[in-house]
Amino acid sequence: MDRRRLTVFSSATLRELFRLALPMVVSQSAFALMVFTDRLFMSRIDALHIASALGGGVTFFVSIAFFMGVISYATAVVAQYYGAGHMDKCPRVVTQGVLIALLCQPLLALVAWQAGNLFAVMGHEPAQVRLERQYYYVLMAGSFFTLVKTGIAAYFTGIARPRVVMIADLFGVAVNIPLTYALVFGAWGFPELGIRGAALGTVIATVFTIAVYMVFYFNRVHRQRFSVAASFHYDAGILRRYLRLGLPSGFELFVGAATFNLFLLLFQSYGVTEGAAMAIVFNWDMLNYVPLIGMNIAVTSMIGRYVGAGDMTRTNQVISAGFLLAIGYSLVLGIGFIVFRTELMNVFATPEGDFGAIARLGSQMMTGLATYVLADATILIASGVLRGAGDTRWLMKTSMLVHLLMLVSQVVIIKVLDFGPMASWWAFVVMLLALAMIYSWRLLGSTWRAPERLARVMAE
Repeated sequence: MDRRRLTVFSSATLRELFRLALPMVVSQSAFALMVFTDRLFMSRIDALHIASALGGGVTFFVSIAFFMGVISYATAVVAQYYGAGHMDKCPRVVTQGVLIALLCQPLLALVAWQAGNLFAVMGHEPAQVRLERQYYYVLMAGSFFTLVKTGIAAYFTGIARPRVVMIADLFGVAVNIPLTYALVFGAWGFPELGIRGAALGTVIATVFTIAVYMVFYFNRVHRQRFSVAASFHYDAGILRRYLRLGLPSGFELFVGAATFNLFLLLFQSYGVTEGAAMAIVFNWDMLNYVPLIGMNIAVTSMIGRYVGAGDMTRTNQVISAGFLLAIGYSLVLGIGFIVFRTELMNVFATPEGDFGAIARLGSQMMTGLATYVLADATILIASGVLRGAGDTRWLMKTSMLVHLLMLVSQVVIIKVLDFGPMASWWAFVVMLLALAMIYSWRLLGSTWRAPERLARVMAE
């Protein structure tokens, strides 16, 4: 028996995962910084703008979540081809992703037309609805670029080039932050666009990031090694496999994002104070969640390469290394969220109005945040492993069921029983803890790594 199969932990695997994950963590953290500064700029206007940026931004994510989930599965598909030595098939995945992004635009235009009414339906104040729509519509206008960027980033992660993703995203943030400041406040001769400027800055930075990716994509060495020039065509076999494995990921991401957005909108129906408090708490949550997304992507890439190569002997080492990095990081942040909860809320103190009520509620919610950060770590490492191994149908069914149950419970708590915001918040925390336990149970089983199932994953 191969001794590596019996080795649960390996320092070499830990170092390899760290090298792959670190650029992705930096990349995802750069995105978090971009969102963080957007909301920080909004806080310099008033609490209503903070809540509107959160509502409009999350609704945008929900609107494109299905297609983003499908396209982002390129990480696993490309990694599997890369592990199998089929270099010429890797860039063809990118082409199929661009085709998906292009063909979904008419549907996304219809979604934007209908979703713009959702803010008023959820009972938000007219002033907040107007701001949410402005932010949302500008982001939706740039949805094609967001999806293309997602696919290209997934490609470079799949071929184990995460530094390219990091460099492109850092350049994007370097453009976004000063540009957004100028467009929000009308600095340096730019028009003062307020919340629309924050969204427009994001779209422009996304286009710039794609341009940076193209420099690496059309590099001569890369072009020749991966036969890029021969990749610009429809490939039925690759697209069929891409969709077979990616569609469940799309449904999983969409339902998770949609139920989360409806929960957010329901919570904001408590009032502007509650909405602003939630926006600030989730801003701090990004310091934990977004870097964990980077680790999730790195784990998916590594497991995908092992599946493609037909060698699953190091999966346990990747799992243990992933949990060590993720839980260690989340534990440190969780302690910080509890100890400095009041100070962290006051960072977003608005120049006008009474911020005390927002700070008091947010400080209580920070305790719940500190409770569920370890659950997030567990969920994202476990799902990264399962996604890399193509276990997307199980992830879809489980995630959809748990999130739908969470949404039903929130409707009952907020609208039927008329409980306060902390009851709603703790119900959300319990949902994440339950999902972490279910994912852990699946990971400890052997179904997802059965040889006959992995053979079906690789079939076109």
